[in-house]
Amino acid sequence: IAALETWDNGKPYEQAAAVEIPMLARLIRYYAGWADKIHGLTAQADGPHHVQVLYEPYGVAGQIIPWNFPLIMFAWKVGPALACGNTVVLKTAEQTPLSALYVAKLSLEAGLPPGVLNIVSGFGPTAGAALASHMDVDKLAFTGSTDTGKIVLELAARSNLKPVTLELGGKSPFIVCEDADVDKAVELAHFALFFNQGQCCCAGSRTFVHEKLYDEFLEKAKTRALNRVVGDPFKKGVEQGPQIDEEQFSKVMGYIKSGIESGATLESGGERFGSKGYFIQPTVFSNVKDEMPIAKD
Repeated sequence: IAALETWDNGKPYEQAAAVEIPMLARLIRYYAGWADKIHGLTAQADGPHHVQVLYEPYGVAGQIIPWNFPLIMFAWKVGPALACGNTVVLKTAEQTPLSALYVAKLSLEAGLPPGVLNIVSGFGPTAGAALASHMDVDKLAFTGSTDTGKIVLELAARSNLKPVTLELGGKSPFIVCEDADVDKAVELAHFALFFNQGQCCCAGSRTFVHEKLYDEFLEKAKTRALNRVVGDPFKKGVEQGPQIDEEQFSKVMGYIKSGIESGATLESGGERFGSKGYFIQPTVFSNVKDEMPIAKD
């Protein structure tokens, strides 16, 4: 399963095997524990009345997941829906279809009835749009970009007004206070930004450092970025693989160019890594202003 994640996504195999596969198992086990613990309640009522609140499944849960953490997203979506008694139609990202298909196959071997968990591979404008606008889908959950989330919400509203849960992108700050351990803060900030090639909805892509620590922090952050091991994600010790595809590669390189043109100081990286694939050097900027695209987009 970890190998499929690396083939699909480009993340280091060691990361997939050590972090994401165990988390997949823990998440499914956790949600399975809720299956017999979802109860209604009886409320006090005046007069000759009896009031009960019952929780019932929606029915068909449509789910659309992104490419950055395919299996974890799979567990977060599928686990709760199945535990609550729903059937699931899940669309994977077109970049990362393999691992969800394989885990769904394993679910049949584990005893899940055919037709309860269904995987659709396809593109957003076709498969995703069809799922969001389908009249027989009773609940929709989407994780992805804000722009796509707006489209999904509109399609759901225009069809059968199905309720929608959205988890959309962000721009997360990492704050280093005056009393911080600088070495530890540098390592944590480095992890917060570069983990999974920076392709996280909560990536710490803005770092605010107290002025008393700034110079020391910057020098150590530059050194750590320069020492980050980039390369074949199946090789032992590699910390960073390629970006997911050409579109994401070009987007990141465009932001790097924008940072330079906006007047930020390029401290490390900023270039393509190697001559093949969508690898990017770990990049650090300083003197970034709040209005710059690299600070707010």
